[in-house]
Amino acid sequence: MAAEVLPLAQLKLPTGPSPVTAEQRYWKSFKNQKSHTSTASWPISHISFPGGSTLTSTSLTAATKQNDLFAVTSGPRVDIFSIRKREPLKTIGRFDSEAHGGEIRSDGRVLVAGEDSGRMQVFDVGQGTRAVILKTWHIHKQPVWVTKWSPTELTTLMSASDDKTVRLWDLPSNNPSRMFTGHSDYVRCGSFMPGNSNLLVSGSYDETVRIWDARSPGGSVLAFKHADPVEDVLPLPSGTTLLAAAGSTISVLDLVAAKPLKLITNHQKTVTSLCLASNGRRVVSGSLDGHVKVFETGQWNVVSGSKYPSPILSLSVITAGSTQEDRHLAVGMQSGVLSLRTRLAGPVTEKSREKAITQSALELGDMDALEALDKQKSKRKRKSMSAKSMARLGEGVDTIIPTIDPSKKRRVKLKPWQKDFRAGRYRNALDQVVDMSWPEYQPVTALTLLTALRHRSALREALEGHDEVTVLPLLKWVNKYMSDPRYLSICVDVTFHVLDLYSEHVGGSKELADSFQSLWGRVTRETEKAQMAVMTTGMVESLMMATQ
Repeated sequence: MAAEVLPLAQLKLPTGPSPVTAEQRYWKSFKNQKSHTSTASWPISHISFPGGSTLTSTSLTAATKQNDLFAVTSGPRVDIFSIRKREPLKTIGRFDSEAHGGEIRSDGRVLVAGEDSGRMQVFDVGQGTRAVILKTWHIHKQPVWVTKWSPTELTTLMSASDDKTVRLWDLPSNNPSRMFTGHSDYVRCGSFMPGNSNLLVSGSYDETVRIWDARSPGGSVLAFKHADPVEDVLPLPSGTTLLAAAGSTISVLDLVAAKPLKLITNHQKTVTSLCLASNGRRVVSGSLDGHVKVFETGQWNVVSGSKYPSPILSLSVITAGSTQEDRHLAVGMQSGVLSLRTRLAGPVTEKSREKAITQSALELGDMDALEALDKQKSKRKRKSMSAKSMARLGEGVDTIIPTIDPSKKRRVKLKPWQKDFRAGRYRNALDQVVDMSWPEYQPVTALTLLTALRHRSALREALEGHDEVTVLPLLKWVNKYMSDPRYLSICVDVTFHVLDLYSEHVGGSKELADSFQSLWGRVTRETEKAQMAVMTTGMVESLMMATQ
């Protein structure tokens, strides 16, 4: 049996460097922006996210169980938001002064926060609509800026304060289980090291980053000195590398070798916040210059960035789903605005796209587009229903026979130029694809046909039989694409054949003479450019050899 004759496959041209990288496209996909303004426009000082999973209910209790919550601290209150709905579910306002560092525990049930008075409070965020105070400590004598839960033990937490101390707490106890002293100025940032409740890191306005070990009786086990006050610290998941934001720089610190690896200087003003993204493969930073920058964790190059209208005080990349994919980019600003940019994925993306198409068609009154969209929806619905019916029908059997004969394939509908090419009417096919006024014109289609004609040794045959009018589109096409390296080879072949066939008719047609003159001018200019490029290359190589 003879093989099926397929249409001529279109060539795939090599792609040049894209002005937008895949990484930039990824971060630009965080769209669908939603903003919330805090009461009295209090600055958004902290955003806490413990880690989430897929939500199946919208109630606060179910959201807590499914870990669908993140906390936003601003002024004397902490707002609890839903990851799925991007709306506040509860507001905790039981503070006597400005609140700091509201953190939700990894199980999503309990929140701890400090305040300017030095008091620390633990709240139950999973019962009812009001915040229930579970625990209160008033041991710190000055504002408490950092409260963090242990990554491994639900009842262990840490705090850091302007009283220059870092403390380790056990939830049932009324006093800290350990107090670390050694900083000589305010301690404004801190964290547990990954996977270890005994190792802590803190950053202070005394320009130092210190590592503390609860098992060690002395002071800090490791210290790094910076040139500016330390605003934030971020341990990487490996546990051997630490980032510290000091002034407008971010230092990458190797804890094993006890030395700095790199100093990142991409911000113009103080870096206020650091967070992880893409399962630890990216680091996101926010600064008072209003810029958010994304760094890859290999060479620490900037792979993307965006600008916000106000100085940034806090940020967090919020994940969702079983695979913990990046879902929201939450940015808190000095102006009191919380910006939430969401990256849609899967069926949600398709629904959003269809909604945008429908809205655009309604605004333009394009009924054809609406009808086409309805047909696509109906077709998908029929396929889904058919698949479900066949699945139910096949219960208790081994093999299902399809209703359509698989040997009867749907024939591919050929375009007119493809029919001419298959029938050997090469000139007609060529005249169609080089006509730039053709509604379906694409230069790669003309290149595909010309390349196929050259492979069949039929290029000259396709170029013969033209008059001074029908040969002009060919010369115009060659003149336009002569400077493109991807088209150069076929343009040269076509030009040689056209000159051989029609040069003797130049004197009888002004249009043909002008086209040949234009082509000669284009070739001359391209030749001069090539010569200049060769000379420039030679000069650069000479300079490089001289420097070596």
